[in-house]
Amino acid sequence: MKRIYLIMLVVAATMMMSCKHDNKIAGHEYVDLGLPSGLKWATCNVGAENPEESGNYYAWGETVTKDEYTEDNSLIFGLSRSELKAQGIIDEKNHLTQSYDAAAVNWGGSWRMPTSKEFGELIDNCTFERTTQNGIEVCKVTSKTNGNYIFLPITGYMSGSELVSGNGYYWSSTPNSSKNTESYFLVFNEEDGCWCSSVTDSRPDGMAVRPVSK
Repeated sequence: MKRIYLIMLVVAATMMMSCKHDNKIAGHEYVDLGLPSGLKWATCNVGAENPEESGNYYAWGETVTKDEYTEDNSLIFGLSRSELKAQGIIDEKNHLTQSYDAAAVNWGGSWRMPTSKEFGELIDNCTFERTTQNGIEVCKVTSKTNGNYIFLPITGYMSGSELVSGNGYYWSSTPNSSKNTESYFLVFNEEDGCWCSSVTDSRPDGMAVRPVSK
């Protein structure tokens, strides 16, 4: 009986180690950047198969792609934080709820969109360097703590049916507190290396999504 129990313990420990070193959540790879929060960042954007690919573009608070990204077809353009909360679009912490989170809906598991505060943590604890991955220009984001890194493609963004190129744009799950037409996003500049900031822009625009998970 003791022998069987020991075998079960060994099997369980082996399974735990396998999950820990697999570096995947719900089938998607992540990188531990040694951030103070312990947040894990995915290696690819939603809709991409490789780190250098832009993937899909989503309007803020929407979980499917579309042919045009306009104010007229935006589901939540002009809604205040109190209205977003009343309709269940954001939670008590003022972040998108699961049903309106493109990362959560499309990837499942514990994946979700980063908050504006988590973008700030990334900026404060990593360096941003313009480089190439498989011949495509990207921004290499390297941890100041453990040297691990991720690549963020220079995605551009969708306005109407046009792709506006030049920079990298990534939606957060956080709406602007004072402008009912805008939400926070991460942007970095292609020409100036990888200047990076968390600012706000119009919710109807289509931007990339890079998932995170605890």
